[in-house]
Amino acid sequence: MTLSEGFHAEVEVRWSDMDVFQHINHARMVTLLEEARIPWLFEDDRPTVTLRDGAVIADLHVRYRGQLRHSDSPLDVLMWVEKVRAVDFTINYEVRPKGVDVSVAPSIIASTQIAAFDIDTQRLRRITDVERAYLESWQRA
Repeated sequence: MTLSEGFHAEVEVRWSDMDVFQHINHARMVTLLEEARIPWLFEDDRPTVTLRDGAVIADLHVRYRGQLRHSDSPLDVLMWVEKVRAVDFTINYEVRPKGVDVSVAPSIIASTQIAAFDIDTQRLRRITDVERAYLESWQRA
């Protein structure tokens, strides 16, 4: 993969996502990241759809490099898989205002570590071979 490659999702900013300083509130940004990864990982035609039945966020980092406002909507969220392990994987994100080329530094850099989870046993579970193959196909060289 080249550096510009990954899964792109457009995410609409709602008026309620803004804080008193008129930029996107931190808690809302975390939700926008979640909304961006849903079509990539959890839709019916994805090999990782099984994670819809059990996945937990094990770690989350969000770094702000610039402000994003309502007028920057829809945001371009570029995502790729950093690593895949036995029970978890890490996604990296770059968030830019609408229409900004990927060669421009992102306003937000984030990562989430997601662990596969068995709801019935209340334990982590191993990532399946099918899930692993799909996730690894989104890793950068």
